[in-house]
Amino acid sequence: LSRGVFLKSDGTVAYMADGEYDNIYSIDLSTAWSISTGSFNYPSTDYFSVATEETVANDIYFKDDGTKMYIIGANGDDVNEYLLSTAWAIHTASYTQSFSVTGQDTNPTGLFFKSDGAEMFICGNQSDSVHQYTLSTPWDISTASFTRSLSVSSQELTPQAVFFKNDGTKMYVLGATGDDVNEYSLSTAWDISTASFSQ
Repeated sequence: LSRGVFLKSDGTVAYMADGEYDNIYSIDLSTAWSISTGSFNYPSTDYFSVATEETVANDIYFKDDGTKMYIIGANGDDVNEYLLSTAWAIHTASYTQSFSVTGQDTNPTGLFFKSDGAEMFICGNQSDSVHQYTLSTPWDISTASFTRSLSVSSQELTPQAVFFKNDGTKMYVLGATGDDVNEYSLSTAWDISTASFSQ
């Protein structure tokens, strides 16, 4: 049951979170960014189990240099962080720590980080909102603190994923109720309290 996907920065590998078997899979793309050229060998070094930490893996995200992987799930209601001894090679991952988001949502579905790792965003089905956290040490979720929330219930009652334009001035929320992508403009980059629905 595929739930989340992430593409390596150069487009040569796709990573998929499987919410049924609690695995993360990597798929090599022989032509960058072209998923039709993907190849996957199972079982092999192309998968990594997160079942010890999360049995309903909903989304996946990587640090920009590929040395850290993050999984968000609806069973633990938290973000789990893994260290990769070889960048982008998921079979070298080891669990390091988790960060609970139960204070904001008990069914988190989507995960996104600002490019410098100083801001983390999640969306969830229980709150129908996007939640923002500030990390005092970039990419270290143990230093995360909740800052603000934005309800998207007027547009979507089952938000599944959240994504930002690279300059933080636009946010996109994918949902299962409207079966659509909703776009928001942020008057202050990366501050969701300044977001307004556009289309």
